[in-house]
Amino acid sequence: MSTALDVQSLSVTIGQARIVRDVSWSVEHGQTLGIVGESGSGKSLSVLSAAGLGPGTARISGSVVLTDPDGGDQHDLLTMSGNALRRIRGRRIGFIFQDPATSLNPMLTVERQLTEGPEVHLSMTPKQARGRALELLELVGIPDPARRLKSYPHELSGGMRQRVMIAVALACDPEVIIADEATTALDVTIQAQIIEAIRDLQERLGTATVWISHDLAVVGGIADEVVVMYGGEVLERAETVDLFQHTKHPYTRGLFESRPHLGRRTDQLLSIPGAPPDPRAIPPGCVFWDRCSVRGDERCRGEHPELVDLGDGHWVRSFYLPEDA
Repeated sequence: MSTALDVQSLSVTIGQARIVRDVSWSVEHGQTLGIVGESGSGKSLSVLSAAGLGPGTARISGSVVLTDPDGGDQHDLLTMSGNALRRIRGRRIGFIFQDPATSLNPMLTVERQLTEGPEVHLSMTPKQARGRALELLELVGIPDPARRLKSYPHELSGGMRQRVMIAVALACDPEVIIADEATTALDVTIQAQIIEAIRDLQERLGTATVWISHDLAVVGGIADEVVVMYGGEVLERAETVDLFQHTKHPYTRGLFESRPHLGRRTDQLLSIPGAPPDPRAIPPGCVFWDRCSVRGDERCRGEHPELVDLGDGHWVRSFYLPEDA
């Protein structure tokens, strides 16, 4: 498989705060990359900035290369003009946002929101675009699609709105889908249905997916590779099975231990003590130093660890690994 989207040394600065620092990852066609971390870790900002949807005041550096499916032309999104980026977004990169109630236009019918992309990007006639919209609603499992085309977002359930959001993202057969907390607002049953729908579509269409979430259980069920972010940095990156079975970074271990477990007898859920760092005052040493359970003193406080490949593509940014603790 070839790489669909390759992000290298991405940094995002807003004002005096360097909120995202030297982030690198890639995702192949037909594969899913999961990006996890606490709120404020920089996962959404890094991905949306890579696609040109970051804050207008942000200063962005690095490279974000989109490669054609045949492995041919490459396009660095960070060097593109606004008009060129608009031709990429929606056409070659689709977006599924956390809350479809605010992402979908309440003034437009489902039909109009589904037909706009094919008409603009694929030069379809209104009749062709309507036929495409019907196909998309059937594809994402919405019953009676002809009737639902005439509906407004507020007339649909939360699960149906999210399916419409997925259909909008797929309207122009994009090569990459960015799903930002796509199932967070849904109940567990609908969440499982949405995940299964996206997985099925990915297998059929060969789309690359970047799935942003704070939920390790969700990411573990769908991702081929996982990137763990904290304080605007990548702290660990590995294939999903390797990450779950051989967790290395103290922060990643803390995330796993914070999950509820069947059979665990305790009155409280475990948590990582402390709070994420202020992006305006990132410490000079390890960004996780003040919350780490295995930290040393002088080295961790004053020296910044590099992201190191331990072998087989398992990358970790830490001076103290489990065998050292």
